[in-house]
Amino acid sequence: MNAQETLASANRLRQQARQYIAADQLEAAQTTLESLVQLVPHDNVSWVELSDVMFRRGQVRASTRPLLQATHQLPKDAPFLMQLASRLAARGEVLAARDCLDFLSQAPDPPPELLVAQANLRFDMGEVAVAKALMDRAVATGIETPGDHHLYAMLLQFSGDIEQACQVLERCLQRWPGFGDAAMTLANLRKQKPESNLLDFAQEQLRQLPKDSKNPDHMFVRAEFEYVRFKVLDDLRQHDDAWLALARCNALMHELNPYDGAGVTAFIDALIGMLETTDKMAAKPAAVPVGPTPIFIVGLPRSGTTLLDRMLSSHSQVTSAGEIIDFWRQLHWAADVAPALTQGLRKIIQRSPDIDFAEVGERYLKQTQWRAQGRRFYIDKLPANLQMVAFIRRALPHAPILHMVREPMDTCFSNFKAMFGNISSYSYDLQSLGHYYGQYERLTKHLRTNMPDAMLDVSYASLVRDPETTLRRVLQHCGLAFEPGCLQPELNTSPVATPSSAQVRQSIHTRGIDQWQHYAKQLEPLRLVIESQASAT
Repeated sequence: MNAQETLASANRLRQQARQYIAADQLEAAQTTLESLVQLVPHDNVSWVELSDVMFRRGQVRASTRPLLQATHQLPKDAPFLMQLASRLAARGEVLAARDCLDFLSQAPDPPPELLVAQANLRFDMGEVAVAKALMDRAVATGIETPGDHHLYAMLLQFSGDIEQACQVLERCLQRWPGFGDAAMTLANLRKQKPESNLLDFAQEQLRQLPKDSKNPDHMFVRAEFEYVRFKVLDDLRQHDDAWLALARCNALMHELNPYDGAGVTAFIDALIGMLETTDKMAAKPAAVPVGPTPIFIVGLPRSGTTLLDRMLSSHSQVTSAGEIIDFWRQLHWAADVAPALTQGLRKIIQRSPDIDFAEVGERYLKQTQWRAQGRRFYIDKLPANLQMVAFIRRALPHAPILHMVREPMDTCFSNFKAMFGNISSYSYDLQSLGHYYGQYERLTKHLRTNMPDAMLDVSYASLVRDPETTLRRVLQHCGLAFEPGCLQPELNTSPVATPSSAQVRQSIHTRGIDQWQHYAKQLEPLRLVIESQASAT
């Protein structure tokens, strides 16, 4: 077949494959694309299309191979490189994704939108400093969307430049006053004072919004500005009015994000059932892998995980990788299960006896050890990895796991007032929150019973009241010597990409204890749910 005939055949196959995809005939589309890439192996777009089809068919593991094939000869095509890097990162091939982005960074005079796209992906991979440098360049060449300005402000915040972040947000709100993301972030960055606050601004934006609209976008923005009102009133200690604003915010968010209590219970049931089968999940002795060691910090959100991360990463032999989802991705890859919230995790539990956990650990280390930046240890601080503890123990038996434990009402109230956006649906309703906390307690109880050495409990109250004693115990568990600098996390200049990044740049304090008492009357239903579930277990 000559070149002209090859091109004609390739065009026919490409057109046919896209017709199959449009008709949702994925098996036929895959067969056609496989023929196409055999005919024209340097057609990178077709390799990516083949990967997408395979992923949609549930072939998670196999879908990574076409993506890696596409990296063998990268084209000078910025949009394609961004698509390829995004897919590689989502499949857990972070090293290959970074190679694509490194290649893309060589492009001369990139437009601001390309710089922003790269910054977003670098940020998603936990590379805050690189993302901020890209956004510095994008700002210098001109960014024109409120989302771009908000991203820049967040990167400034996470890098410790709170004042400049506030200035960026103020300018953003001058141009786009109805942009709730910027208003919420600004309210959280600054303590609201009687002489200077966002209350009138938030109330004006609420007046301009359709009050009873069921449009999800309108509802979400209204919830954001109700949250701003809550934050201002809470700072001003006008607690009754603050609660009313928070209740309105969370009622809207609960309507937008209903809590699947039955699904959460079914997942915890399945996880506990797996834990009780100790012979299947017991970690086998294994040689300690070469290279840096991850330290996992787990627990409920708002339980103090960021504070512990900042203290530990102040150690000369430890750095923080931030909140990364690499273990979760590698587990899904090994189990050949597409991400699907609790449904996907329940499928992984079903397949757990057949998962090669040594392979999970090897892939995790391969894709994450670069994050250690030359140190002996790196912290993987993702609170939700509490649900992964049994899997982590099997895949990485040498990795320390630290579990932050905070008083139930403080933890739950801190979640209730966090406004996480369209995630964490449990946090917007007191009954849902109480139920979710009860499932958390069930899981941790079974972990302690069935895997008593799996993780070290670290009390938040002890950490802030007696930081040296508590931290010495933590460091000993991790195999590290005590260093006094760990007691001054406010001096830690590394980026921290969490909503509490501004607070944890302060010295250790006890102000987070018993904050819920300001709203004890309103939170009584939550306290009763927690109390009843505790007595039931």
